[in-house]
Amino acid sequence: MKKLYLIGGTMGVGKTTTCQVLKRKLDRSVFIDGDWCWDMHPFMVNEETKKLVLENICMLLNNDLKCSVFDHIIFCWVMHEQSIIDVLLSHLDLKDVKVISISLVCQKEALEKRIQKDIDQGIRKPDVLARSVERLEMYQKLNTYKIDVSNKTIEEIVKEIIKVGDEND
Repeated sequence: MKKLYLIGGTMGVGKTTTCQVLKRKLDRSVFIDGDWCWDMHPFMVNEETKKLVLENICMLLNNDLKCSVFDHIIFCWVMHEQSIIDVLLSHLDLKDVKVISISLVCQKEALEKRIQKDIDQGIRKPDVLARSVERLEMYQKLNTYKIDVSNKTIEEIVKEIIKVGDEND
């Protein structure tokens, strides 16, 4: 049975880095970052672009789910509302697929430190800090397995994700 890992979390929590390492730890895996589907200039969020991005993500995920080469499909995105996860899943062919929904969460201070480091390095703009902190609480309401990444190494986080994915096999 294939496994689809949905890895959510607020901006700066470490989704992309975690998923890159997870991809290397799981044989026959592929990784899609939802942010790649938003990579536009200027960055615009409206009904048309939201629809476009969702369709692109679902097309990519469905193609990877159909591909016999992959056993593990890893997807990360800022999925801060249950409706985002539900709509995404409703557009996927999940026959013989185990879905593992995980939210990476962390303490406010740890998140602020991570994002400030990114701001200082020019990776993120300063406005991301407030928006990311505001969304932290939203992840507690989701129907996902929560992993607090505040004081964990990437290797510890990945090990926990794999353990969650292996449960009930």
